[in-house]
Amino acid sequence: MTNDPIIRRFRMVAIAEGISFLVLLFIAMPMKYLMDIPMAVKLVGWIHGVLFIWYWVAAVPLFTKLGWNGERVIGLGLASILPFGTFVMERRWLRVQRSLEGT
Repeated sequence: MTNDPIIRRFRMVAIAEGISFLVLLFIAMPMKYLMDIPMAVKLVGWIHGVLFIWYWVAAVPLFTKLGWNGERVIGLGLASILPFGTFVMERRWLRVQRSLEGT
């Protein structure tokens, strides 16, 4: 685990955002369309929307303070809209960042 609070915070938000996206896709949407419970999508969608915004707010210091490049902005964007994308990104990029820090 990294000691950098920027990475710790972003990692936590990225995982929460990824989980909320999967819950929306694989639980709430089937509940809406197969069980006629539209409130599931409304509630989980709202939570996911808040986490999605928080994901981008938490990403800003990665670029401003840690100096990540523009290619990673695109990568974070793709990760946030692909199922399981935030988990892959977290494993690949944040662990590389930790190895660069020597932790």
